[in-house]
Amino acid sequence: MRIAILSTFYPFRGGIAQYGTALYSALKEQGHTVKAFTFSRQYPDFLFPGTTQYVTESDGTEPLESEEILDSINPITYYQTAKSIEKFAPDLVITQYWMSFFGPSIGTVAKLLKHQCKVISILHNVIPHESRIIDSPFTSYFLKQHHGFITMSSAVDKDLRSFVPQAASLERPHPLYNHFGQKSDQKKSRQQLGLDENKKTLLFFGFIREYKGIDLLIKAFNQLDDDYQLVIAGEVYGDFTVYQKLIDQNKNKDRIHCFNQYISDQEVTIYFSAADVCVLPYKSATQSGVTAIALHFEIPIIATNVGGLKELVIPGKTGEIIQEADSVLIEEAIKDYFGKDTSNYPSNIKALKEDMSWDRFASKLIEFSETIQL
Repeated sequence: MRIAILSTFYPFRGGIAQYGTALYSALKEQGHTVKAFTFSRQYPDFLFPGTTQYVTESDGTEPLESEEILDSINPITYYQTAKSIEKFAPDLVITQYWMSFFGPSIGTVAKLLKHQCKVISILHNVIPHESRIIDSPFTSYFLKQHHGFITMSSAVDKDLRSFVPQAASLERPHPLYNHFGQKSDQKKSRQQLGLDENKKTLLFFGFIREYKGIDLLIKAFNQLDDDYQLVIAGEVYGDFTVYQKLIDQNKNKDRIHCFNQYISDQEVTIYFSAADVCVLPYKSATQSGVTAIALHFEIPIIATNVGGLKELVIPGKTGEIIQEADSVLIEEAIKDYFGKDTSNYPSNIKALKEDMSWDRFASKLIEFSETIQL
């Protein structure tokens, strides 16, 4: 099958680019002819909340050949992108959707192609965590241009049906990343990060945004004894000042270790290898790529009961679920986790991993696409 993927790819950085690259590789390995199409401009610089949109030399990211053609704010390129994809003559076009800002650009390309080939979208989010006035009209427009959808949680599928009740969709969990390498020695990893080798180590990993509840985790950590240490690793989207104030006021601040920076692929291993458990204190969520990374490294997860997180975090088997995004409940869940026998968790995670490979995901995607009739 000839497959075009329109998404963020190298030289752009971040989880969506990593996702697209992993899917591209899985489809290629199955013998499909695949071509990647990406942005010439993803965001105008003034709209981007992080330090840079682009891969840097220190990231160590492997280049992926793609056609850099779509400018998110230049409608002329919407038509140019559709023409270029049409020239490739795909049987299937796959897009990704994670933010309503891209509804007009990617949606218009899909609209121009949907009468010529099958067009499906992988939906990371339908309703954004941080709402804007453009969300509903842009999302509605985008969804109407596709024949089918892949959703990675029941929460996303429910949101999809609030816009398109009869949508053709396949629900599959976020596959586990395998490009970060293997777990390394915990003691050495802690030494590399300047951590105490013997303390119970909590990890908050990923872009720091308000909805992810890092403030709740910092408040919860204030109530833990000195057996614990907290690692916060990820680039801040916005202002870290409010979190820094909470840290400065925290009686356990000397055991809070902040790495407020973009974490390169090569560095990811160190943080997860150093951790005993990954904590996701999210106030809202659909699904999270961080769960896929944690499970890849066979690190249990403590997560709030929001969105689709509970679909992979199975209490007593792969982690623990906190019923509400509340600092007291987060504190209690952490204490409960370390107070019980968790020796079976790694074997449970290994069993879950078998069904969450990129090869399995790619196969299910192709099977789903074959059920769609133009």
